[in-house]
Amino acid sequence: MPHKIPRLNAEGVIRILQHHDFVLVSQRGSHQKWRNHTTLKQVIVPYHKGKELPLGTLRSIIEGSGIPEKESKKLR
Repeated sequence: MPHKIPRLNAEGVIRILQHHDFVLVSQRGSHQKWRNHTTLKQVIVPYHKGKELPLGTLRSIIEGSGIPEKESKKLR
């Protein structure tokens, strides 16, 4: 059975990224660019305060960041 992705808003995703040493490198409009300088992974997070991110966007961020899905569930 595949792992269920938790529904998160931008603040929750950012908290997880910061826990995994991602830093904000730039922002253009409502999109923030986060980068981990150790792994050289980079993700874009659409920041719309209070709104949950679509599941496809969450999957893209999880895959692009290299953070295991189960790690995102622990930090919720």
